[in-house]
Amino acid sequence: MKYSLHFLPEVEEDAFSGFSWYESKSPGLGREFLRIFYALSLEVQRAPLHYPTIHGVFRRRLLRRFPYAIYFLVEEHRVIVTGLFHCARDPRLIEDQVERR
Repeated sequence: MKYSLHFLPEVEEDAFSGFSWYESKSPGLGREFLRIFYALSLEVQRAPLHYPTIHGVFRRRLLRRFPYAIYFLVEEHRVIVTGLFHCARDPRLIEDQVERR
């Protein structure tokens, strides 16, 4: 089954925040963060049901090399990315944010 990929507007803010932080630590590292985020988002699009359900209907894909996770849900033929969060955050706060978006 083919899925379309959609990002909530808040995800761009999440990604830019991570990009800015990593880029300030080492030039080029922010670009690598974004490259991995978008590459793994495409993996999620290809096989979204492969990833575990976390927080009810939301699923999670961990990023390689960076302590972040992509949170998304699957509706019919769509994958909707709802957040990109640092894994050190309180899981209850993450759950609250993905549900409010």
